[in-house]
Amino acid sequence: MTAATTMTSRTTAEHELAELQREHGAPLFALMLRLSDGDRQRAEDLVQETFVRAWQHPEALRADAFDSVRPWLLTVGRRLAIDARRARQARPAEVGDAILESARVAADHAERSVATLDVREAVKTLTPEHREVLVQVYFRGASVAEAAAALGIPPGTVKSRAYYALRALRRVLPGYAADLR
Repeated sequence: MTAATTMTSRTTAEHELAELQREHGAPLFALMLRLSDGDRQRAEDLVQETFVRAWQHPEALRADAFDSVRPWLLTVGRRLAIDARRARQARPAEVGDAILESARVAADHAERSVATLDVREAVKTLTPEHREVLVQVYFRGASVAEAAAALGIPPGTVKSRAYYALRALRRVLPGYAADLR
């Protein structure tokens, strides 16, 4: 094949494709718009991909088995739209920046471990009486009356020791003061 023949066949194919676009582009776009739920950009992409397939398979467009190529184009476009929808459903949904900014941040595992170590060290600085009350009330979940019975002291003493123990912890753990209220 010579360069002139190649140029002529390429020009002929481009003219045929342009004619195909003029004749069948609007109905194909209308179908793709409906299949893409009104997303014009996606519909345009599907129409373009359909015409790329037509350009890749000119033998299908010249078949004498049908009067018009429109059914072939609509079928190809419909299948492309179905494939695109399935591909979108197979992927997780994309997240925009606005959603990320308002998303709740989960505490880091390492941060929680460090906080636990900090609290353990701070509790060691308390007097044994204050430590016993905190262990009963906050770590074991006992009520004031249950802690008083377990420690053999009056409920008022449990309350005051818990108050002073938390106050001492606030001084030792200034970064955790909001959590100790």
